Amino acid sequence: MYCKNCGKQIDDKAEICVYCGVRQKEQTQVKSPTTAAILSFLLAGLGQIYNGETSKGFLFMFVTLILLLTVFIGIGIILYPLFYIYQIYDAYRVANEVAK
Repeated sequence: MYCKNCGKQIDDKAEICVYCGVRQKEQTQVKSPTTAAILSFLLAGLGQIYNGETSKGFLFMFVTLILLLTVFIGIGIILYPLFYIYQIYDAYRVANEVAK
């Protein structure tokens, strides 16, 4: 591997270049899949916001609100539970991918 700053060859596992001292790998914040799923269970879209997908989280909140309103006309009785389960699964899956 080569340093992204000075271009000298360094060890593949090096986190910092021994020549120029620049960090090679960006530190990512590890997200807990369990926490993401629990947050989504408590409030639809909250797990997505926890994972850093803010727009997706607010979109899921909006869709959930619309589906709750459609319960009164019948279609939401089927779609709301399906979407609710999907958004919990999505939050868990994304947090699991980020953790790897």
